Amino acid sequence: MILNKLEKTLPIKNIPRPDQDAAEKPPIYPRYRYFRRTLVLIMLAVTLTPLIVTVTLSFYQYGNLLRSEVRNHIRWNAQSTQKTVSFFLNEIVAGLSYYASEYTCEQLTDPLTLGPIFVRLKKKNPGLVDLSLVDQNGFQKTYAGPYNLVGRDYSKSDWFPMAISHEIFISHAFLGFRDIPHFVITVSKRTPNMGVCGLLKASIDSETIDKFIAATKTEASDDIFLINNTGNLQTTSRFYGKAVSQSFPLANLPNRGDVTLETFKDKTSSEPELRAYAYIENTPWILVLVKKGYTYGKSWSLFKNQMHVIVITSIVLVTLVVFRVANVLVERVRQGDAAREVILAEAEHTSKLASIGRLAAGVAHEINNPLAIIDQKAGLMQDLMEMSDDFHYKAKFHEQITGVQNAVSRCKVITHRLLGFARRMDVTPEPVMVNELLREVLAFLDKEILYRNIRLELNLHENLPTIQSDRGQLQQVFLNIINNAIDALETEGMVRISTSRQEKFLRVDITDNGCGIPPETMKHIFEPFFTTKANKEHKGTGLGLSITYGLVNKLGGTISVDSTVGQGTTFTVLLPIG
Repeated sequence: MILNKLEKTLPIKNIPRPDQDAAEKPPIYPRYRYFRRTLVLIMLAVTLTPLIVTVTLSFYQYGNLLRSEVRNHIRWNAQSTQKTVSFFLNEIVAGLSYYASEYTCEQLTDPLTLGPIFVRLKKKNPGLVDLSLVDQNGFQKTYAGPYNLVGRDYSKSDWFPMAISHEIFISHAFLGFRDIPHFVITVSKRTPNMGVCGLLKASIDSETIDKFIAATKTEASDDIFLINNTGNLQTTSRFYGKAVSQSFPLANLPNRGDVTLETFKDKTSSEPELRAYAYIENTPWILVLVKKGYTYGKSWSLFKNQMHVIVITSIVLVTLVVFRVANVLVERVRQGDAAREVILAEAEHTSKLASIGRLAAGVAHEINNPLAIIDQKAGLMQDLMEMSDDFHYKAKFHEQITGVQNAVSRCKVITHRLLGFARRMDVTPEPVMVNELLREVLAFLDKEILYRNIRLELNLHENLPTIQSDRGQLQQVFLNIINNAIDALETEGMVRISTSRQEKFLRVDITDNGCGIPPETMKHIFEPFFTTKANKEHKGTGLGLSITYGLVNKLGGTISVDSTVGQGTTFTVLLPIG
């Protein structure tokens, strides 16, 4: 059968069938779980892939934008600081050059002259530490400042040979006699015949440049300091140490002129750092700006946090929607499959009933004629035996003829049921009181119920509406079901009949406390010629419930059965009130 084949290939054994309650909802089976899982994965891939691609591109583009912005900012900061430091130094050089040109060597040798000059220069340039005149042999002739350095010999200092040979000179940072990191600016003082009579020297502590540079620091850089060509720190660095005592790891000298940018990756750091180099004009110094990480800052952190919130929220919402849509779609498919299986089962059952009906009609007509002849011959033989004298086997023959007549009577009952099964009787609607109809049916079974000592319980709901149905066919339906209930009982069993209203239907429940029906038998209970009474005294034909099922459907109702082995069985008939 089609339905049996479907049951072998698909897990449809719990899909609603003609013998099941239409309201029963079957569970989700593995193929639907697989379908739902596949649908969820496909929908998640389709919806989340654009999101992931968009987020990835956003991170990439915004990262590039931030890197470009950081590079531009650090370049602008380097250029600005370069000009600021140059202006600071040029202002001191201009002041020294002016006084070197206005005063003679003899005047500058006089402390009373040099002192006021130092006061005027310091007032204009607070970072100036001291002022002195050093002769061409390196001896300090005069000194104005907080230290006692008159008569110091600078001829062996690293800066002196370069200073004496240049008109203007700015030295590297060094400790000197004061043991404090500082640098000097010198302007050559020449005689009328262009000979050098001495150097007008100004000293500036490295801390002054530190404070000056720190004032120009912005968010574009994390560290800003000065180094010389050998990488020795000229000012204090946040990351690399103090001036003079520490060195900066300079791989290659930057190009002169424009700002040079370099990306440096330290093994101890997870992100690369961006470095900007710029030479300070007319000095041995290189300005260095360091930015730790391209995307190191509040903008990138804020962007990442916002994107994480958006992505997580989107994924959660998309996942919830996808699961909801997938569940709805799978449920629709499952309901469609269940309805299709019900239609297939009903069509198969109807086709089977029609085929068997046609076969039953032919078989009944063919058998009835021989049965009539057998019955007549047996009756004739019995009459002849009654008219004849007694003989040795007369009682035996009489017993055998009676058995033949009983068998013929049983065959007539069977053929009569076959004809009733095959006959397409039209429905003749008339007002029917179901409670009254049930009492009429029970009147036919009173003796059987009393003989077998069966307890009958009636729970007939009062004030039930009158339904429009075929009275005779309803009698046959309830007679067949109650007969089955009685046959399922041993002596002193119980049959309960209940009526009630269920929305637009009138409900009749017929319950017995017999042996119950096994699950494997429930599948075939409404099939023609299927019987469970093969081993009982009164063998069944297997047509009662099939005829009952067809009649109930023809009357616009439904019939279902619920049974538990060892506890009993309940048949439920729903009849339309309209």
